Order: sequence, then structure tokens, then C-alpha cells
Amino acid sequence: MKKIVGVIGGRQCNKKVEQISINLGKKLAKVADILVSGGLSGVMKAISKGFKSSGRLTIGILPGYNKNEANKFVDIVIPTGLGLARNVLVVKSADVVVALPGEAGTLSEIAYCLQFGIPVISFNSWDIPGVVKTKTIAETIREVKKRLK
Repeated sequence: MKKIVGVIGGRQCNKKVEQISINLGKKLAKVADILVSGGLSGVMKAISKGFKSSGRLTIGILPGYNKNEANKFVDIVIPTGLGLARNVLVVKSADVVVALPGEAGTLSEIAYCLQFGIPVISFNSWDIPGVVKTKTIAETIREVKKRLK
């Protein structure tokens, strides 16, 4: 079965988080077959850009009905019309989830991971009991690899 990593984070991010997300995406592509995200802008776009640059498959699960809202690095666009409820689909599609900086939407996705028993790694993001906290790309990749076995 293909290994799927989910990445969650803000739909807006600064240049530093954007570059970290691109680099993380490139490294994740070496340990996972498919990336799933919310498919929009910010962290979702940057992580998809990095992952796709390695020739891997990206999936974007959109909150709206319009496929054209997906960022240009998404290979498979799934428009749901579910709004924020689509967050359940994003995390349930993944074998492991990496949380990058984000706001309430990211927090809700972390909560869904905990509720469903999906391993979640917080890379310089929320500090919550039950979530693995990491501070570097290398540490994050090590934690993802442990959970994709």
C-alpha cells in the first residue's frame, strides 16, 4: 500500500515558513509516496511545491466546489463543498500528519488526528499533549519514518 503523509498548516505564511515547507516537502518525498493537504495557499502550496518537485503525487482536498481554487502543485484535486469539515478528510486520508504553523483550522486538524489515533507531528507548531513536537526538518523526517513503517 502507498504511504501517505498529510501536511497541515496556515493558508498564509511568511517567507521563512514557506521556505521551510518547500524543503520539508522535498525531504518528505523521500519517505512517503503521496502527499495530502488542503490544497490551497500558504503552507499547503509550499509543501506541495517541494513534494511535487521530487516527482511525487500530491492531493488537495478543497473546502469549496471549485477545482480552480487548488494551488498549481496539486495533481489530484478533490473539491468537497464541505468548508472546514473537509479537515476530517485531509487527516483521515493520511497515515501520519505533520502540522506546521497555522491557526484554528490547523488546531482542529490536530484534534481530529488525536481523536482518530492518527500520529501527528508538530513541527514548530502547536504544543499539545499526545502530539510529537519537533524543531528541525531532520527530526521531523525521523519521526515520520518511524510512523510510516
